[in-house]
This record gives sequence, C-alpha cells and structure tokens, in this order.
Amino acid sequence: MFYILYGEDDFSIHQALGEIKEGLGDAETLAVNTVSLDGEHLTLNELRHNCDTVPFLSPYRLVVVNSLLKHFEPRRGELRSGSRAVTKTDDKLKEWKDLASYIKQMTPTTALVLIDGKLNKQNPLLKELSPLAESRGFSRLQHKRLTTWIQQWVTKKNGAITPEATDLLAQLIGGNLWAMSNEIDKLLLYAQGRSIEENDVRQLVSYAQEANIFVLVDAALERRPEVAHRILHRLYQEGASSAYVLVMITRQLRLIVQTKELSSRLSPSQIQAKLGLKSYALDKTLDQAKSYDFERIKQAYGRLLEADVDIKTGRYNDRIALELLIAELCYSKGTHSNNVVERY
Repeated sequence: MFYILYGEDDFSIHQALGEIKEGLGDAETLAVNTVSLDGEHLTLNELRHNCDTVPFLSPYRLVVVNSLLKHFEPRRGELRSGSRAVTKTDDKLKEWKDLASYIKQMTPTTALVLIDGKLNKQNPLLKELSPLAESRGFSRLQHKRLTTWIQQWVTKKNGAITPEATDLLAQLIGGNLWAMSNEIDKLLLYAQGRSIEENDVRQLVSYAQEANIFVLVDAALERRPEVAHRILHRLYQEGASSAYVLVMITRQLRLIVQTKELSSRLSPSQIQAKLGLKSYALDKTLDQAKSYDFERIKQAYGRLLEADVDIKTGRYNDRIALELLIAELCYSKGTHSNNVVERY
C-alpha cells in the first residue's frame, strides 16, 4: 500500500493519515509497528530497510516519510522552454531513480505514506510516483468549501450551527483548520446542545476584532468589496475608530512584507520572535505572505500612503478616506483601472 498526502492544509492531512491508520487494524499494535522518517536526510537504502522490516504481531507495518518530495521541487529557472538544463533537482532524482521500481515490488505488509506541504505539479518525483499511489492533495479551504467543512465538522461533533454563525466563523478564522476545530469545540461546549448562533461566535472567539483586520486585509487584497465593507462596518459597530483600522491595516501590510523577506532564511519560530507576534497572528501573516505577491502589496501600501496624506492635509476626514481606500483596493486591477473609484 502506497499513499501520497500533500498540500497546505496539514490538518486535513493529519485526518487522512488517521483514516489510513484506522484501516490497518488495532491502534496499539500498529503503534509498535509505525516508524516516522525525515525525508530531508533519508537515503533510498534506509527507506528500503524500514519498508522491508517484517511487522511484529501485526498484519501491517506503517512507514511515514515527511518532506521527501519537496527536495525535488523545480527551482526558479530550472524549467526552460525547449531544452532542459541539468540541475540540482536532476542530481537528486538520480539518487532516487529506483524508488518507483522498488514500490512496485514492495512487501504487501508495508503501508508507505509520503507526507509533504504544497508541491508543484511539475515535481518530477511526484509525477513519477503518483500513478503508483493513492495520491491526495489538500489545498487551503476557502469560501464555500470552508463553510461546508465547518457545517460538516460541527455535525460530526453531534452539534448544529446556523448559516450566519458559519459565515462569521469562516470570516474570522479562515482556513486554519487547527484553530477552527479548537474554536468549534469551545462553541459546542458553550451552546450546550442548542445550535451555535452568530452571537455565540462574537462572544466566544477570543481574537474577533484582530481577526476582522486579517479578514479585511484579505478581502481588500483579493478584491472582494462586499466582504471588505461588511467587515469594515462590523469593526465600526464593535467600537473601532477609522484611525485605528487604518493603522492596523498599515501594520498588517508591513508585517506581510517583513514576513515575505524573512521566510526565505528564518523558521516560523524565529520570525515570530523577531516580529513579536502571537501564534495566531503569526499563522495568519504567514498565510497572507504566501498568498499575495509583492506587486499587489506594494500597490496597496502606496494607496495607504495616499489616504494618510488625504487625512493629514484635510482633504477628507479619516472615515471617508478609509472608505475610499477600501473601495480603491477592491476595485483596482493594476496601477490604473477603469473601475477604480475617482478620487480627484
């Protein structure tokens, strides 16, 4: 048995691995026959040795390999039109050229699972192994897929939730399913058998106002004006001033830029220490840094500076300037657009 689980949604990957384990028999005996290997330093011979080992008092042996496929990701400039140059990826692939042949004749008592993060479809080892595996990709859930997941997860926990509460929970927390599952557990305990309602989410989700800033930035950068203005007005209702919102948007865009620059050389824990972020804020900022390119963020930052000048010169008060800013961010499709709100 051979499985490949990969993608940004590590919560769903964890769940899928759990389902594989359930299908392999008794949990206690399987635990004794489970080995986890680090793909970064693993050799093919070491993998063979672990897969060839006979299970002890169990019908199966489970071998989990983490982060092997990512080392075969095509790097920038490696894929060229026409001829293809010999690269470091090619050299690495030569070391593992016999893996597909080995898997075809691997002992049937072994279940091999390769687990990785987000992978390029052109990853050569992934392309070679996928036909031999039960391969599943798990992208970050968004929009309709996320609200469907929330409803299904609540039902699985023998609870109920209103559509309004579902939408608000999706907006506040986004696709981080680890955080989402924790919040749902708290909400189910709070609801005590009744349906989770929108007001429950407002009262219990601990980082609601801070989360709204993340949602507002996401909506603006993704050009979703209805969501952006709804979140902005919700912040007003919760007592946030327009000056506070403007400062927080500016801060978040700055953090996204800093995180983009640091992520190429520092681990998430090092980035957290350097920027002084809480775990939740770090997770959201890392997600946003991956989702948006520098050009989009630079464009948004430039419009923030314009709004700041408008306020300081008295052209607009801070609330009007913020409303115009959100509209411009949502409707602009470049440095110039026919859809952008006319400022002058």
